[in-house]
Amino acid sequence: MKDLKNHFDVIIIGSGPGGEGASIKLAKAGKSVAIIESHARVGGGCTHSGTIPSKTLIHVVRQYAEARKSRLFDRSHQHIKATSTNLMDIVRDVVDQQVSNREGFYERNSVEVIEGHARFTDPHSVGVTDESGNSHHFTADTFVIATGSHPYRPEDINFDGERVVDSDTILQMRELPATLTVYGAGVVGCEYASAFKDLGVRVNLINTRERLLAFLDEEISNALSYNMRDEKGILIRQNEEYERVETNQDGVVLHLKTGKIIKSEMLLWANGRSGNSSGMGLETLGIDIDHRGNIAVNDAYQTKLPHIYAVGDIIGFPNLASAAYDQGRFTGTHIVEGHCDDHLVSDIPTGIYTSPEISCLGKTEGELTEQCVPYEVGHSFFRHLARGQISDQKEGMLKLLFHRETLEILGIHCFGHNAAEILHIGQAIMAQPKPYNTIKYFINTTFNYPTMAEAYRVAALNGYNRL
Repeated sequence: MKDLKNHFDVIIIGSGPGGEGASIKLAKAGKSVAIIESHARVGGGCTHSGTIPSKTLIHVVRQYAEARKSRLFDRSHQHIKATSTNLMDIVRDVVDQQVSNREGFYERNSVEVIEGHARFTDPHSVGVTDESGNSHHFTADTFVIATGSHPYRPEDINFDGERVVDSDTILQMRELPATLTVYGAGVVGCEYASAFKDLGVRVNLINTRERLLAFLDEEISNALSYNMRDEKGILIRQNEEYERVETNQDGVVLHLKTGKIIKSEMLLWANGRSGNSSGMGLETLGIDIDHRGNIAVNDAYQTKLPHIYAVGDIIGFPNLASAAYDQGRFTGTHIVEGHCDDHLVSDIPTGIYTSPEISCLGKTEGELTEQCVPYEVGHSFFRHLARGQISDQKEGMLKLLFHRETLEILGIHCFGHNAAEILHIGQAIMAQPKPYNTIKYFINTTFNYPTMAEAYRVAALNGYNRL
């Protein structure tokens, strides 16, 4: 470990989105800042084992699937196969670019990066142990914990990294399995099930709940289920729980409590995450940690000790990289100014990178019905859009929910190609103050033609004509 000073204004533990957002904000405000990162390279789980590598893999798989079904080529291209080596090489290349970018951020802003595992020795001191076992002590006036999370692993399952993997270790696979069972049909489980099916892998998806992604608008959830089951051929088992997992030379056997037995070459366990809070000495400081390793904070992201903050996955919901970065920025502002008037927006967009994508914002039909809100629905189906037909991206739709009387936009739900990008057009209008946050904007705006954005005009007119 290079020679460093021992005291900083702020020490941030973890270099993921939350730590990055806080460190840059604080450095630009003139604070002396150090980031402690347990891995050899900066970026945190988001860059090395989560968002960046998984979305890179999903994007490349999507390109592969689209090339194989392209109308430009004949059936002779169907023999083209992707390999784990090809895929992982591309993933590593993108990760390397992201790491290089972030190293530049810290260097330009004079943020010291310290490699090692941090553990509090008292409220203002941490000991840092590097890979060689060497320990160093640092002190700071203020701390920000941004250590992220890791996949939850039941103690009775042997995660060998080959037959039984989680969302981290699956990115280290040496070869593609012929069959894959995904246990857990949350966002991660659905994304990987969709991607591996597009690679030609036979996929079983085990859902512990009654329907896929129950937090989504039911129509969107049903569209995803139909696509996975009837279009892709994924075998979905709903409302199931595991009893035990058995591995052998041929693969892995998942025994369910209902008596069902699912055999495959690989099992991906994708059932929840836990905060990276163990081994940090937080208990001795009186900082509360729940059963999933998450830290409790107030509205300013302060723990029970006001000079120790926590942001990102370590505090639980919403467990999004985008939100973590903003939480880090807000924390930096609070440390510098003693207050922060900015807060996370009440409606945070959700992006789910299945194939096709899903993205949503605001209320669902179920929530509006339960709240007795008089609403109306506007649809635009991509198969009817000229751009959808030209690009051969005809699967999916845009759905607008709006107030029948004020026309205020209450919810936006999109299922289809580039849904995560398309959603932001509606988000910009939905966030406007009254009376500018209505579907009238889409009705009276001239969109480029042909575009997928035109779906907003079509959906707005479709709903308006119902009134």
